[in-house]
Amino acid sequence: MDYQIILYVIAIAVLFLIVQRNNKSNKNKLYGRKGRNFRENFKEKMKASQEGNNQSEVEN
Repeated sequence: MDYQIILYVIAIAVLFLIVQRNNKSNKNKLYGRKGRNFRENFKEKMKASQEGNNQSEVEN
């Protein structure tokens, strides 16, 4: 009976540490996005995809 309680406490502690590590990783990813401008990136991607489509039409 006492072993089960100890195992539960250890399991909860391990899960807590996993969540903390994942949270830290996610925050680091989001901080990298802070300086980006969605509108500019979207326009650049659209230009690149249209240029790619135009090149494929010329090749065909």
